[in-house]
Amino acid sequence: MLILFLLAWLVLAPGAAFTQRMDPIKWTLTLEPASAPPGGTVLGKLSAKFEPDWHLYSMSTPRPPIATTIALAANEAVAETRVFAPPPKRKFDPNFGVETETFEGDTVFYLLIRLAGNAPPGPLELTAQTRYQACTDKLCLPPVRRTATATLSVDPAARAAAVAVPAGYSAPGAAAPAAEAQAPEGASTPARGGDAGLAAFLAIAFGFGLAAIFTPCVFPMIPITMSFFLNQTSGGRADALRQATVFCLGIVVLFSLLGLAATAVLGPFGVVLLGSNPWVNGFITLVFTVFALSLLGAFEITLPSGLLTRLDSASRRGGFGGTLLMGLTFSLTAFACVGPFVGTLLAASVASGGLRPLAGMVAFASGLASPFFALALFPSWLRRLPKSGGWMSRVKVVLGFIILAAAFKYLSNVDQVLQWNILTRERFLAVWVVLFALPGLYLLGFLRLEGVKPDQPLGVARLLVAAAFLIFAVSLVPGMFGGSLGELDAFVPLASRAAAPGGGGAGGPVWMKNQLDDALARARQENKLVLVSFTGYACTNCHWMKANMFTRPEVAAALSEFVLLELYTDGADEASRRNQELQERQFSTIAIPYYAILDPDQRPAATFAGLTRSTEEFLAFLAKGRGPGQ
Repeated sequence: MLILFLLAWLVLAPGAAFTQRMDPIKWTLTLEPASAPPGGTVLGKLSAKFEPDWHLYSMSTPRPPIATTIALAANEAVAETRVFAPPPKRKFDPNFGVETETFEGDTVFYLLIRLAGNAPPGPLELTAQTRYQACTDKLCLPPVRRTATATLSVDPAARAAAVAVPAGYSAPGAAAPAAEAQAPEGASTPARGGDAGLAAFLAIAFGFGLAAIFTPCVFPMIPITMSFFLNQTSGGRADALRQATVFCLGIVVLFSLLGLAATAVLGPFGVVLLGSNPWVNGFITLVFTVFALSLLGAFEITLPSGLLTRLDSASRRGGFGGTLLMGLTFSLTAFACVGPFVGTLLAASVASGGLRPLAGMVAFASGLASPFFALALFPSWLRRLPKSGGWMSRVKVVLGFIILAAAFKYLSNVDQVLQWNILTRERFLAVWVVLFALPGLYLLGFLRLEGVKPDQPLGVARLLVAAAFLIFAVSLVPGMFGGSLGELDAFVPLASRAAAPGGGGAGGPVWMKNQLDDALARARQENKLVLVSFTGYACTNCHWMKANMFTRPEVAAALSEFVLLELYTDGADEASRRNQELQERQFSTIAIPYYAILDPDQRPAATFAGLTRSTEEFLAFLAKGRGPGQ
């Protein structure tokens, strides 16, 4: 996995050129009064006008994200400047996984400016300087610097006016006004929803860790680990507790380092390119295939014996250092089987940004280590554990088939991005039907592999698991003939006719592909607007929207009023490069899916970022683009 992260960094580094600045916030500065004498005081009104759904962060927000800073550019005619901000809104931020203070909508900041006593008469240009990070609930932009300028007339004959900052405003770092502490009656608490989402994610990560215990690389380590603790000279229960804690700490530290590496290497924008990069997907395909073939019995994955021998020898020296090394040895040995668990977890957590990759890996490692912590405290429990035998071999084989199916998912990403069109939807689903049917047939005894003997009776549990695999395999068959697979449509290639230029699903909306000029000309001819879908060949959310949102009758009817255009941005061809540059230049984002409604002169009327499962929300976007009365 560490090699994967390094490879991702090498691939993604050039992508930084596509993360130029966006400007969803417009700044203007006005001065009250318009003229003042030297030594007088002026109130600068700095107004921020936000595009819908965007916000920035308060001046006291801890990193991450980036706190907003506002200052007046250095000027010899200005003696002192103080900045005042309105009460920010506290809410949970899904981009960073923490509670933040934000400003959104039309917000006004005030600058209390005192002129120097020797300020020269005449026009004085004052410039407010801002630095901030703009975000929506779905994406964030790099921090930007913006300025706003206004001209003040310095007139010795002007009367000094008494200016005051409106009530409710406070200087950054000062105590918040009393009004800020009172939430409106019946107000909702967004942090709870975010906390619940984070809690669910951590619970799943912890469950992954527990499940990894039953992999063939980890379960046999239980008696080896316990023999280590039984041979340690103990000073009592307190010493056993310390030894167990140190052992588990070694496991948690090693796996958590992967979370730190993911956060540091990928960053918030890297995932957009990582998910579709053919080299990265090809590498993941190779890794998963090797793991799967090993689990199916083709060969055994082992770390260099010399490395494990040295670590094991050092761990047997005793003491806390030896116990910590034993934990690291266990982690390295177990990693041969838990790699797919870790890869899946990191893929899910990095997309959410913030500290989720690290928190997820800590939760995963804690789940993996928790049984060993209990067994280290109570070694007698070891006798009650089921012995490693035929059931372990069955788990190993079934897991091999599942990981091999996952490898084909990443291989299909490569095929779609490079447009080989070898692993079509029909062929991909045929592969999945076979790979998910095989473990069912294996568990029933029809497929002769390690773990199932010819004369072994078929238990109820094995029968039910086999039936579940066969039912899932059969449920995929309709998708090979144009049927909908619901949520699974996000993870399989689109139907050939839907992906072809100018193609659409049966009875569904017809989309042009990578033909911007033709789409604008057609819109001008038919007096329509153009709905542009910035999409990707390997984008799961894009696939879901096309298969599940655009086919809904009310949405399909609304789409018929537009000229529909798909611009693919994740391919390896020249068209994808141009489309990505167009999206970044005109909309300052490379996120997909991203929808924009353009008039025939290519002026945007409305935009919509990301996936939505709400029909009403997407119809509202389409209606906004058409404008009133259309």
